Amino acid sequence: MTRQELIENIKRKRSFLCVGLDTDLRKIPEHLMRTENPMLTFNRAIIDATAGSCVAYKPNVAFYESMGAFGVQVLEHTVAYIREQYPDQFIIIDGKRGDIGNTGMHYARSSYEYLKADALTVAPYMGQDSVKPFLEYKDKWVVLLALTSNQGASDFQLTKNEEGGFFFEQVLKTSSQWSDDEHMMYVVGATQAEYLQRVRNIVPNHFLLVPGIGAQGGDFDQLIEHGMTPECGLLVNSSRGILYADSSEHFASAAANEAENLRRKMETALIKQGII
Repeated sequence: MTRQELIENIKRKRSFLCVGLDTDLRKIPEHLMRTENPMLTFNRAIIDATAGSCVAYKPNVAFYESMGAFGVQVLEHTVAYIREQYPDQFIIIDGKRGDIGNTGMHYARSSYEYLKADALTVAPYMGQDSVKPFLEYKDKWVVLLALTSNQGASDFQLTKNEEGGFFFEQVLKTSSQWSDDEHMMYVVGATQAEYLQRVRNIVPNHFLLVPGIGAQGGDFDQLIEHGMTPECGLLVNSSRGILYADSSEHFASAAANEAENLRRKMETALIKQGII
């Protein structure tokens, strides 16, 4: 999917919601355990319930790989289901890959060729040659980790150099030379809202994938004020708040309600900013 197609979808659906498919077999409704494939049944129901409210899905690889070959097959079938039933959705594989040479190439092949995803999250810590294999795919996206929501982000990302700049700012400055805003976006956690202006000073036009809204307590209004661009420039991810909104047989309708509530907030923001 191109940048322009993504922007058009955001305007058409009046949403910049990304639903994180962090499917945990221990958390899905108990009645689904009687089905032949509980994880896939759950995923399909969530996707059907939320597709009208979101523009992207982000399966987290760890939740599937932890189930061995069965889980990997569920991931494959989940992505294929989205592709077949909702082809306008932007699909991000959340694998946080990043390695050099042939290893990076095979990581890229698994997400871009085998799964046929639009994007993959990549860790830049090893430098340009660990990101280059993913940038070889000119019709795909790299979603680079820049400033994350976790508590340990301060260990490295918020350390300062001699000039007083943060490490995450160096990551942004350097990596923005490797590609353009048509093929690269950045992960910036919503709980780091006080740094959003510094992010936008360096990458004013890149899309940001923003986790941390909802269960992690990110501030939506600050995100809009400091992170939104004239073309939106945001994909806001929600996982647990949507997936596990209800554990009964009504889980899908509860997920639909949560996703639609977020979409309405996003619609209001898009209108206020003059984007739609």
